[in-house]
Amino acid sequence: MPAPIDLYYWPTPNGYKISIALEEMGLPYNLKYVDIGRGEQFTPEFLAISPNNRMPAIVDPEGPDGQPISIFESGAILQYLANKTGKFYGATAREKIEIDQWLFWQMANVGPMAGQAHHFLNYAQESLDYAKQRYTNEVNRLYGILNERLATRDYVAGPYSIADMAIWPWAWGWERQNQDIAEFPNMKAWLDRLWERPAVRKGRELGQEKRRDLATDKEAQAILFGQRARKAS
Repeated sequence: MPAPIDLYYWPTPNGYKISIALEEMGLPYNLKYVDIGRGEQFTPEFLAISPNNRMPAIVDPEGPDGQPISIFESGAILQYLANKTGKFYGATAREKIEIDQWLFWQMANVGPMAGQAHHFLNYAQESLDYAKQRYTNEVNRLYGILNERLATRDYVAGPYSIADMAIWPWAWGWERQNQDIAEFPNMKAWLDRLWERPAVRKGRELGQEKRRDLATDKEAQAILFGQRARKAS
């Protein structure tokens, strides 16, 4: 049995990616909550692991050379875990390339665009119609691509993979991104298909009791949406 990995986590779409992956891969882990609504991501201890002051991050005491290694950025963590276990990353070089394409599509497109849609639709202190329309439309375009992709396959990049684990937590939030799921029947079937996986359900439900309503939590808004000095404590 490998030594437990330290998972620095808060229940958000990016956090769910890694909790789902660890559950799917059967890796033991120690859960270390980073309360991003109270500024714990700015502590020197966490910045030493994740210099971009974002979670998730991991510390694996048994890195590639047998020594501890810390990793930040959810896409990099998914690649690392898949390489470590030999799971959910394709059986051939061609399959791996296909998975990477869709993993980076999520990192560069779905995550940022859906995140901005979430912000302007649910948390922005002033109503900015242009921003709402801009990001809602872009998320709609991206889910149209995903829906078409899933018309002839059960999973995004061949067999179930880290690409699905990356995209699913963001796509699961379609309603708060002002999308009509009826427009995307193939995506809906895929969302439901993954939800039936016990590891997905367990990873998604991890820490739900700690979530708070950011729409009314002004302290959390100031921390999350304000500018903090890199060396804040």
